[in-house]
Amino acid sequence: MLGRLARWLRVIGADTLQLPIEAPDIDLVARAAAEDRVLLTRDRHLLRELRLARAWAVRSETPLVQLVEVVNEFDLRPPPELLTRCLLCNSPLTHIPPSQAWAELPPSARDLGGPARRCPSCGRIYWRGSHVRRIEAALAAALPGWC
Repeated sequence: MLGRLARWLRVIGADTLQLPIEAPDIDLVARAAAEDRVLLTRDRHLLRELRLARAWAVRSETPLVQLVEVVNEFDLRPPPELLTRCLLCNSPLTHIPPSQAWAELPPSARDLGGPARRCPSCGRIYWRGSHVRRIEAALAAALPGWC
């Protein structure tokens, strides 16, 4: 239910775990407690019935508004750099040396400049393409001063 929020949190470098939607509530609570995480949810029933030590109810249905809510609630600060985690699996990205990046990037991305990174878990490669400019523009609109 908060998958797009999870991606936005990863964009700003937040360590964000997302379990499958079919995961039982008790598993969510147990995992959050075991890993000392804050459980973000829109499920009021889960919050009311399971009474987690560290949980917070996301109110909005709009992902960027949800991000603003979380940033404000937890007093998050702009990271030194955006896009340092895999947007899919949350792993911290590793730099690809420029000489190696040339061979691994699509031809259209080779001359864009900026760092190339790889997810050590899923192998996905990230670079500064037009998608990064769109991400930064969306963040600048939602969270002025973050980009």
